[in-house]
Amino acid sequence: MTANAPLRALADPQVRRDLWLAAGLCVAAIVSAWLGQVAGFYGEESPPFTWALLYAAALTLPLALRRRAPEIVLVVVAVAFFVGVTLRIPEVYVANVALFLAMYTVGAYVADRRRATVVRLLVIVGMFVWLLVTTFQTATDPSDDGLSRAGLFSPFAAFILIQFLVNAAFFGGAYFFGERAWADAQARRVLEERTVELELERERTAAQAVALDRVRIARELHDVVAHHVSAMGVQAGAARAVLDRDPEAARAALSGVEDSARGALADLRNLLDTLRTPDAETAGDAAGASTLRLTALPELVAHAAANGLPTELTVVGEPVAASELVQVNLYRIAQEALTNARRHGGPDATADVRVRYGAETIELEIASTGAVRGGGRPGLGLVGMRERATASGGTLEVGPRPRGDGWLVRVRVPAPQAVGAR
Repeated sequence: MTANAPLRALADPQVRRDLWLAAGLCVAAIVSAWLGQVAGFYGEESPPFTWALLYAAALTLPLALRRRAPEIVLVVVAVAFFVGVTLRIPEVYVANVALFLAMYTVGAYVADRRRATVVRLLVIVGMFVWLLVTTFQTATDPSDDGLSRAGLFSPFAAFILIQFLVNAAFFGGAYFFGERAWADAQARRVLEERTVELELERERTAAQAVALDRVRIARELHDVVAHHVSAMGVQAGAARAVLDRDPEAARAALSGVEDSARGALADLRNLLDTLRTPDAETAGDAAGASTLRLTALPELVAHAAANGLPTELTVVGEPVAASELVQVNLYRIAQEALTNARRHGGPDATADVRVRYGAETIELEIASTGAVRGGGRPGLGLVGMRERATASGGTLEVGPRPRGDGWLVRVRVPAPQAVGAR
């Protein structure tokens, strides 16, 4: 917010209300001045009524601009008030209302708070100095036949005291209510900004949740479909190669294709059941019912070996009870690595799966032989493996084997004891 910027943008209804307010107060000031002259507020000392008309206009019409130029309006109204009282124009009511509104508006609408304070204090100080001067002149005027000055607390002293008290309450009230209006408006602005920020944050959170769900679904679908379809492709190719000379072998390969298809449908059905779970509690039960654990690695290795990728499994260390999330993610990483080895390694590819249980980490390593893919854009499988490793709090290393041909996938995740200690 700049120093000269208003706190709130003025709407057309506000501008129209200020115009009507200024016009109404001008009419009221004229009527009040006429009635005061008829009542003889100042006796013969009042100037001609033409001065009252000019005074009413100078005092009230600037209020039509009170929210667009508050400081100028306050100075103009204060000067008009000073001139009118000095000339003894018989209008004492609407003038006070106009001065109060002008001072209140400076406090409520000027964004530069230092300038708003200085302008109001100058007007207040000027008014009290002028009151002191007029009081001194009245007190020292020997020809004044007004209130009695006799006694310690004379009627004249009481009149002077009440004048100061009324002025203090008048200017103090205008100052206080202007400050409160500014503070309330600023609090409303901050609340509106925070409401907008919270709404945007809610929308971002909802969008992120949807994006995360889409990524999770895509990752699961890729892992399930790629694994089974890759096996079906190998088995179908084997059946085609031996169809003419060895019908029994072709029949066995086609039976493997059928089994892989059924396995893919079963995995997809389990995934869809999980996605349709209505609440988190049932979802937790569904996740707990998953068979994708590290104890299922022997079946995964046997499946890979039966589908054209000779694979061995080695377990090092004493197995520990990792969380369901970690076990599912490690199983899927092994599944994706074996699928890639079977798909890209060539007909003579082999694989070695090692699980190492340590004091600090659980390490899964899949080393395969065969052809090595060249560099390029990472596939969805590699992206999914990295996401699973990160979701488990671990790290993933993927690249050609340091010695010889083939590919190496190594993932490390914190062991449950290490997580608890931290």
